[in-house]
Amino acid sequence: MSTFGALNTAYRGLTAAQQGMNVAGQNIANAATEGYTRQRVEQSSLAAPARGLFSGGLLQAGQGVSVDAIARLGNSFLDGGVRSTAAQAGYASVRSSALQGIEGVLQEPGDNGISTALQGFWSAWQGAANQPAQDGPKGLLLNAANSVTDKISSAYKALDAQWTSVRGQAQDAVTAVNAAAAQVATYNTTIRSTLAAGGSANELIDARAKLTDKIAGLAGGTVREQPDGTVDVLIGGNALVTSGSVRTLQLAGATKLAEANSNAPRVEWTTPSGTAALDGGEIAGALSVLAPAGGGGAIAQAAAAYNGFATDLARLVNNVHKRGQLPDDASGAPGLTNQNFFTVGPAGSEALGLKGPTDIAGIALKLENKGALDTSIADEISQLGTGAGSPDKIWSGIVTEVGVQSRGAQQHEALTDAAQASALTSRASQASVSLDEENVSLLTNQHAYQAAARVMTAVDEALDVLINRTGLVGR
Repeated sequence: MSTFGALNTAYRGLTAAQQGMNVAGQNIANAATEGYTRQRVEQSSLAAPARGLFSGGLLQAGQGVSVDAIARLGNSFLDGGVRSTAAQAGYASVRSSALQGIEGVLQEPGDNGISTALQGFWSAWQGAANQPAQDGPKGLLLNAANSVTDKISSAYKALDAQWTSVRGQAQDAVTAVNAAAAQVATYNTTIRSTLAAGGSANELIDARAKLTDKIAGLAGGTVREQPDGTVDVLIGGNALVTSGSVRTLQLAGATKLAEANSNAPRVEWTTPSGTAALDGGEIAGALSVLAPAGGGGAIAQAAAAYNGFATDLARLVNNVHKRGQLPDDASGAPGLTNQNFFTVGPAGSEALGLKGPTDIAGIALKLENKGALDTSIADEISQLGTGAGSPDKIWSGIVTEVGVQSRGAQQHEALTDAAQASALTSRASQASVSLDEENVSLLTNQHAYQAAARVMTAVDEALDVLINRTGLVGR
């Protein structure tokens, strides 16, 4: 190798060290950037030239260093773990939130719960029995009955509103998946062309990875990396994104709670049409909550429980009340018999239609053909709150079931959150920036740069002697 070749070797060392400092600076600048994956300079030594005619048969040193690439220190296995746990955590989070919402609608235990209203209702019957000739206790009984019916219907309306809200969130999530998929396809096209031109697409790959993580959290998507730098995103084994092309999803099915049993909400492909099988994520969690009562839908099951409770309450009270006789009318004519105390709504909305009497004339305290002070019916109804099949026991069973489901969903959410945190920590240990490590790298490259510059200075001095001073000795 000629002396001028040594200059080239020193120059290569300078550029490699400078590139190393640039990359270390990029890492340090993005230490707090979400989704950034640290980078490293990949370099290799250049071999010495083969011996030839002009080498004089001497062994030659290598030709310096070559900067081959700026590597992104990600790990596809750890990335896959993050996406998988994100899908599980998204699913569990939506279910837990929905069940806690249902639990909040119950308002049990508490002064505003149905249990308290039932106790007041039974006590009002006993109060009316204690003073059958007075209108005041009967008025209090009407208020107590209205309190029970209002709480039941209000709770049902709250469940209806919650169902609508969850469906709206699912619609927003589907829209977000479509938008993210379109962006991934755009990044695929840009990354492929950048890599084909020999450029570095590390920052673009980081941005695309954030989008694929988002898709996984929403719809449980999986990712397949391709040799050309693009990725395919799959939903339930079907391609959502393939290179630069993308398919879209849509939320179909019922838009109201009342329609859920006949037309369950679902996610479908727009082209070609067909139901999309989700692998988890927030959308799958929302669909599980929005499902019909027979399909495990938590909100529909709770609404059905309210309808069933309203029916049972009306049936148990009416069975006793129909054996009684209403008060005599203003003309002294005997009151009617076989009259219901409660009326319920049509099938599917019994809780909304649960109503009591509009005035005290619709309250029967006594048995037929008994004296005005007979309170057999009132006494019997006041005791309906006790016993294995009482409305109080039925309601307690509903509250317990919702509480157990909510507790289980919260535990599942905690487990999936812990798994996701562990996966994120594992990936961060591989991909995140360590300022201490970058400082060491910066100092190493700084000294390498100084050393390469010193080599260049030494070669320059040698060339100066060879060119400018040769032949001056002895003059």
